[in-house]
Parts: sequence; structure tokens; C-alpha cells
Amino acid sequence: MFVLTVDQIDSQHTADRVESAVHRLVARHGPLLAAAPERTAGDEFQLATEHGGVALEIALDLVRAGDWSVGLGAGQIDPPRGASVRAMSGSAFVAARDAVTTAKKRSARFAFVAADDRADLRVLDPLIRLLLALRERRTPEGWELFDLLEGDPPLTVTDAAGRLGITVQAASQRALTAGVRLDREAREALSSMLDVESARIGG
Repeated sequence: MFVLTVDQIDSQHTADRVESAVHRLVARHGPLLAAAPERTAGDEFQLATEHGGVALEIALDLVRAGDWSVGLGAGQIDPPRGASVRAMSGSAFVAARDAVTTAKKRSARFAFVAADDRADLRVLDPLIRLLLALRERRTPEGWELFDLLEGDPPLTVTDAAGRLGITVQAASQRALTAGVRLDREAREALSSMLDVESARIGG
């Protein structure tokens, strides 16, 4: 099981964003969550899911927004799980708490911690942060193309070029510079690694 503990950055000087974030996550990922995300304290919320790919996607999207410190934890959730995140407990929650504490000290504002501190799991944290470093270098134009190529439904490079009013060659070069393909391949590999871990610990 994966738990995200998410804390709003500089909440004393910005509007509360927890409720709007929770609503967006429910609308997009609701059926794949163990329970609806919930505010846990002040400007913080938590969510849980059995799906590594979903946990990674949510974490990446929250970091991209720039408003959150994101801690992703992997571990067990104690039975009974129930319908409320606030009523849940287990090693996944402890790991997520440790992760968000670390995330607050990092420029990337992200950390991954596994309750089972194996060497093969420790590599996931720097690998995810490498992907975040790639994304930090992406220009607004690169993100614009990324969102078209990786959207729902995804566009082809040709269609995206037409939408943006640029040549196919320019779109292809922009995709290369933005690392769109590498981003996709990294997400697929990381999601697979996380899902293997979820199956090992029994979700």
C-alpha cells in the first residue's frame, strides 16, 4: 500500500488549497484510492492507494503544481481499513510521515520512504528525484507540448504541431528537448517497480 502525506508550502501567506486539491484528486482518481483523501491537520492531507502508478502520478502532479511538499510512503495498512483515511494506521503512514518531513528540506519538495528499508527500495527515491530534475528543466513551451502528447487522449506529434501552429520538425525537436519520451519511459519503469513492491507486501 502507498500513502501520500501532502503539506501545503507557505500556507500562512497563501490561500488554503487543500479542499480544491482533494476534490480534483477524487474526481480524477477516486475509484483507485483506498479511501477519499482527507485533510489531516491544518494545511495537510493524506491519501492511500494500492496502485504504485497512481501514487507516482499523483505525487508528480502535486510536485509540478509547486504548492506542496509531498511524502510518498510504502508499507502495510493495519486492518480494518475502513472508509476513512483518518481512521487508518500502519507502517505505510509512518513511512509517509517520515517522507514528507524529508521532502520539506529538499528543493524538489519530494521524498519516498519504504517501511521495509531494503536496498532495492532505497534506489526509488533518487530515481524519482532524477525524473523530477528532468521536469524542473522543462520550459513552459515544453510542458505545453508534453500535455498534448501525454494527455487524455494523447495527440500525435503531427496533431500537436498543428494545434500549436508549428512544424512537425519543430514539435519533434521540442519533444526531444523536453524529454517527453524519456519522461514516459521513466514513469512506466518506476510505476512497475512500485507495483511489484505493492504485490510483495500484499497491497
